[in-house]
Amino acid sequence: MKRIIVNGANGYVASNFINELLKNNYEVIALVRGNGKFSATERVEQALVQIEHKPVKLPDNLTVYNYSLMEKNFSLSDEQLKNIFNQDADYFHFAASLKYDYKSKEEIYSTNVEGLENSIDVFSAHATGNSRFFFMGTAYSCGHFKGLFGENFYPDENISAFRNYYEWSKRLAENVVRKHIENKGLKGHVIRLSQVAGNNQTGETKTDYGIFDFAKRVHSLAKRYPGETVRAKIVPEGIQNLIPVNVVVDYLMQTVAVPKVPEIMNFVADTPVKNSYVINGLNKLLSLKIVPVPELEHSQMNSLERLLAVGMSFTGNYCNVHIRFDTSRRDEVISRRVDDCMDEETVYRMLEYFIHNVCEKTGKKKTVSVGN
Repeated sequence: MKRIIVNGANGYVASNFINELLKNNYEVIALVRGNGKFSATERVEQALVQIEHKPVKLPDNLTVYNYSLMEKNFSLSDEQLKNIFNQDADYFHFAASLKYDYKSKEEIYSTNVEGLENSIDVFSAHATGNSRFFFMGTAYSCGHFKGLFGENFYPDENISAFRNYYEWSKRLAENVVRKHIENKGLKGHVIRLSQVAGNNQTGETKTDYGIFDFAKRVHSLAKRYPGETVRAKIVPEGIQNLIPVNVVVDYLMQTVAVPKVPEIMNFVADTPVKNSYVINGLNKLLSLKIVPVPELEHSQMNSLERLLAVGMSFTGNYCNVHIRFDTSRRDEVISRRVDDCMDEETVYRMLEYFIHNVCEKTGKKKTVSVGN
């Protein structure tokens, strides 16, 4: 039984990955930080319950450890570290801060760069010889790159080369992995994910990241200002790259089954999503009508349009970009292709599920917690 170690194990992609690993009889070690309200085990259990829609009895092939990402040896005992790393394993570093703003830049750097460095140090000190380290990055570490974003390392750059501090931190983190590969012999790999959406087969969507965060904010405005029409600075034919969570999980499952993988793979959708799909879906589902006006300036907005613009402080940076990603190295590993369709109907089903089952049931409550 192959062992898979996952930190940040209660996050959206990580928990879906773990759920599939457990069903396929992998031995899973989940590293999660407990908080004042829930233990590490309870947080993993909650994440699995959310996926399965029923009470979950944690199986024998799952072990959960309470860890601290930033502390030496994760604040784990020598005995715990020995139990975790006493055989070859694939280690997946999911832990991350999804914040992106200037005010949070120190926290973003600390978690996404220094936390990764510490994770590699723990792995390097304790893992056995044939273990592999996988860093879960983002395809948007490309920043403002023009052309085809390749499956190779790019140099560190100033924040001006990126849309936000999250992207910047992920580029720096990639090069931390690179440094350890080149200088210390780390068996390291970077998997870059594009924006992860819901399940494209069922429509089930429980992430509030990216376009779904935007949908949540529009839903809130629609409740307060029903029947209103608002303009938004969006190019309707602009594209975003959304990859279904079930496709990501399938790709990860294929990755752990392959003995040799490239240093970097772009896990992105083959066909991007048009902004018009999102706008049309929200206009059908909500009582607030959005009219895309690509040249709209802030000075031309009314008070409601400014509120919407504030809600686009993150997603607005991705509304008008056309990024192309190379996937040739990914395709060497992913021998069994999965339908990653994100057509207009699929996007609508995801938005419909998210609005009815997340926005209207939880209000402002966050539905996704990111383990770090």
